[in-house]
Amino acid sequence: MALGGINQRAIQALAQGSTLWDAGHREAVKGFGVRRQRGNPVYVVKYRTLGRQRFVTIGRHGSPWTPDKARREAKRLLGLVADGKDPQLNKADARTKAADTLKKVADEYLKYAEKKQKPRTYAETNRHLLKNWKPLHSMSIFDIRRRHVADRLEKIEADHGPSTAGGARAALSAMFNWAVRKGYEIEANPVTGTNRPLGPKSRKRVLTDSELAEVWHACGEDDYGRIVRLLMLTAQRRDEVGGMLRTEIARELWTIPGERTKNHEEHWVPLPAQARAIVNSAARLTNRDHLFGAGPRREGDRQRGFSGWSKAKAELDDRILEARRKSVPKAEAMAWRLHDLRRTASTVMQDRLGVLPHIAEAVLNHISGHKAGVAGVYNQAKYLEPMRKALAVWARHIESVTAA
Repeated sequence: MALGGINQRAIQALAQGSTLWDAGHREAVKGFGVRRQRGNPVYVVKYRTLGRQRFVTIGRHGSPWTPDKARREAKRLLGLVADGKDPQLNKADARTKAADTLKKVADEYLKYAEKKQKPRTYAETNRHLLKNWKPLHSMSIFDIRRRHVADRLEKIEADHGPSTAGGARAALSAMFNWAVRKGYEIEANPVTGTNRPLGPKSRKRVLTDSELAEVWHACGEDDYGRIVRLLMLTAQRRDEVGGMLRTEIARELWTIPGERTKNHEEHWVPLPAQARAIVNSAARLTNRDHLFGAGPRREGDRQRGFSGWSKAKAELDDRILEARRKSVPKAEAMAWRLHDLRRTASTVMQDRLGVLPHIAEAVLNHISGHKAGVAGVYNQAKYLEPMRKALAVWARHIESVTAA
């Protein structure tokens, strides 16, 4: 074992297979050495912990490691030993943490989320984590700080708007919370404390009777057309209707299971005659479990409900505009969303058709009394007949405004 001052000259003279331990000068660090096995010499440090001798590699000689810089690193590592820490274990832990990149953890989380989230929610989560957070994919989740998240959120908001930034923030926060529960030793969720992007203003759009008629008459005799008309007649949510199953329909009652509702509570929807006719028509056209949507792409694939919402909505809007311009050549497109049908139903039922507010809320599955257990079943049964009458009145209103 050779002892001597570790400097540039001594390193250049180091023979293959030799090790030089730092000694013989005032700055010498006991346990700091350099050895040449193959190629460039390598700086190392040796120490004892729990009665065992260990070695840690500092790095190869050359940029950035010079004798002086390597000696300072050796002092730091030996200081850890003096504090009861094991640099070798710390280094192995650092390698493990470096491998836990945002992309790797996001992929793990998405496998979990796909089983827990509704298809539409999962698609958004997937898009946010794999697309909007892609610039941070190569970073270890242990190195991501609040500043990284905040800077990226500002960029997402500037490029795609506050709604997308808000969704991206929520998806990343949920992923980090899951990672903590999974056992990743993260000090804190780096999303916590970042500014929430300003969300879009609450919409208050209520369609006029003539607009309802325009939408109704523009609907084609296809899955999307039937879905839109059911949305008008039942005032339920888009994915609830698009994912409707045969097993959920029993005569005049549609039972939406809790796993498909926003509040995760089972919801009963009395179907007016016009809605039942549409459901029966859809049922005759397919032998799938879902009433709407194409079959699985491959044998063994899970059946899903309707998809292709954006394209179908755009085609419906084109038909509405085309019909408008037959009478007014320079007519503009109608600005509306599917969710406006739900708000319109609630507003008209209460303001013009005499439906009590709490009954309208029950139709929309907003009623606060819907809780799990006996109380929830009681409240559902209590409001079922008033809901039936409310939807029948609403359906007759739709029938009257679309009769022309």
